[in-house]
Amino acid sequence: MQINVIDYFEKGSLLKCRNKVAVREQNREYTFGDLERFAKNCAALILKRLSARNQPVPVFLPKSAQNIVADLGILYSGNCYANLDIKSPPQRLKGMLQNLDASVIITSAAHVAALRALEISEDKLLLVEQAMVAETAYDNATLLKRLDSVVDTDPYCIIHTSGSTGLPKGVALNHRSTIDFADWAFARLGLDGSEVMGSLAPIYFDAYTLEFCLCIAKGATWVVIPDQLAMFPAKLVEFLATQPINFIFWVPTIMVNIANLDLLAKMKLDRLKKVLFIGEVFPTRHFNYWRRHLPGALFVNLYGPIEITVACTYYIADRELPEEEKMPVGFPCRNTDILILNDQNQLARQDEQGEICVRGSSVALGYWNNPERTAKGFVQNPLNHHYPELIYRTGDLGYWNDRGEVMFLGRRDFQIKHLGYRIELGEIEHAVLQVEGIRNCCVVYNQNKKEITLFYECDKELAPAFIRERLSPLLPKYMLPTVFTWMELMPRNPNGKIDRQKLVSSAN
Repeated sequence: MQINVIDYFEKGSLLKCRNKVAVREQNREYTFGDLERFAKNCAALILKRLSARNQPVPVFLPKSAQNIVADLGILYSGNCYANLDIKSPPQRLKGMLQNLDASVIITSAAHVAALRALEISEDKLLLVEQAMVAETAYDNATLLKRLDSVVDTDPYCIIHTSGSTGLPKGVALNHRSTIDFADWAFARLGLDGSEVMGSLAPIYFDAYTLEFCLCIAKGATWVVIPDQLAMFPAKLVEFLATQPINFIFWVPTIMVNIANLDLLAKMKLDRLKKVLFIGEVFPTRHFNYWRRHLPGALFVNLYGPIEITVACTYYIADRELPEEEKMPVGFPCRNTDILILNDQNQLARQDEQGEICVRGSSVALGYWNNPERTAKGFVQNPLNHHYPELIYRTGDLGYWNDRGEVMFLGRRDFQIKHLGYRIELGEIEHAVLQVEGIRNCCVVYNQNKKEITLFYECDKELAPAFIRERLSPLLPKYMLPTVFTWMELMPRNPNGKIDRQKLVSSAN
């Protein structure tokens, strides 16, 4: 029985393919043997500063091989990593670092000044360059013996929420949930180490967890896609076309932009065989574009909030989806149970709307140093009165369809009451994306003015009457937007998703 994520590395890629390229970034390559030496050097340096176990060690680095080294080193030291966004606003970073209250922070010489500006004591900083040297500066037996005391419910990493409602919360995930999800993904999706991953997800986003485990367990190669390419779809597709990349795990917004520009017709991505996506709804029209151009690829829609280890449901797109039909989020992952609870905390019937709740090993430990918020989201299963059993209430609405698939409706926060009707803003967005010319959209509600506001991305501004005319066959009159705002490009947050909070602010 595997207990520690680091066993993936020790019993996986280090044994099977030590000399294979593990990480490729710009013009540099690192083998799995390189990663072992650097990571164990890093662990030895951590242990000179931190003797305790199960402590968070923040990583203040850009996405790079240095980041992989730091995360592995932290795990070898018996602690848990917390990758941070170095581009976050200073107050946000200060809040996260204060909550973590770490005695060691891993960074590089290039970012020391930024941490000094946050009033971080320099004696807390450990420079990753000190570990990435040719010399071996660790005792292997000592490191491996230390890991004997790690149990599978110990924290593996801390991932911060978007913080759209205030200070970001640090979600603590454990070794058991990570191993459980990764083992399922390897088996169900046929991930065997032949993957060359085109990594675009930020290191503080949960998609990185699967990429990291696939790399160290199976020997897949992790190719770092330069961050700036996300803003230039043509250059991004060109990068994919010139690399031996055959696997991606992205946020749909980026893929929507590629479809809108018809880039797959101009540049062939024939090597791409596995396409996973997570984090938001993938409009069916844009998904069908990808499927037409990559007919031999496996497409997988994954769903799960940060409080679940990567994902709790999956949908393998193996049937034709008409453009008016929403893509399911599918079926529960192994060892995960989905409860859709109605307003009476009872199991919803087929086609009855309710809140998506999750039970099983995939559920996070809770929010780091935040027992009040933990108690609100991680609650006793209302269907179980016999023993303590925590479930996570996602705040997302959904239902079971007649195929036994979970259908995602949107955030409970995005359900409004307008003119006496309960309306899902996501339903309006789905209809808007069927209007010719509209590339992307976001619908928000101005509660004070009782206005449904549509923000849409298009080459040119469309007349509101034209949009209403196209939506009228698709939506009842009470669901039609009342305010129309044209944007050449909608704002995005660091994860690549549409920045809904910024649009809400501008509408009110």
